[in-house]
Amino acid sequence: MSTNYSEVFQDTDAVEKYEHVTYAPGSYASRISDRQGAYLRTMVVREFGPNRPVHHDFACGTGRAIRTLHGLVREAHGYDTSAEMMAKAAEVGSQAQWHLVAADGPVPDPVPAGAPAIVTMFRLLLNVDDEVRDRALAFAAKALPGHGDGLLVVENHGNAGSVRHLRARRHAGDRWFAELSHKQVAALLDRHGFEVVARRGFSMLTPSLHERRLARGADAVLRRLPGTGRFAVNVLYTARRKK
Repeated sequence: MSTNYSEVFQDTDAVEKYEHVTYAPGSYASRISDRQGAYLRTMVVREFGPNRPVHHDFACGTGRAIRTLHGLVREAHGYDTSAEMMAKAAEVGSQAQWHLVAADGPVPDPVPAGAPAIVTMFRLLLNVDDEVRDRALAFAAKALPGHGDGLLVVENHGNAGSVRHLRARRHAGDRWFAELSHKQVAALLDRHGFEVVARRGFSMLTPSLHERRLARGADAVLRRLPGTGRFAVNVLYTARRKK
């Protein structure tokens, strides 16, 4: 797994594949994204009510999270290292102000749009090294300097406590995909002054199991049971700055 993740999406063909193949209607990724979107919209309405937040989407890609929150935020800002990704985001209808950021160097500054705010990070933490993760969380800490300033939502799409981990055990000594545990994510958040206030799983299945109808039915049941989210492959963590 390359830690030069940002370099992948400097290529327009890779961007097209990401938007139209990885997230094709009915695909594994798009089904999870739909569930996450419904959850995120409900959470924003519940947590912010009529006081609509500013949305800062870090590593915004093609703007799926931004499109999810259209109409529920007072303004949106997308930040990414790939101009090609952000061009595709605008092309497919994501409405935001776009900000090209460097892949390394000083922590980028969020647009000073005030509180409350919601910061989202999807499909980022798993595929980069610790330095990039820390830089991303430092950005979130700038956007959310205090406990009452809003919420951070981060995705882990390779939970080390899920059934996906069994594939890694079958290939002992040859780890060909990345994993993050709940403990690692919580420690990263803690290091930057955040505490987890909610954790939600969105699929218990790997992409190969997703192709089986019976497995999808079992997944739908399991996702509704208390406590099973800790075994999900794909997890969202909601966090606030500590008091």
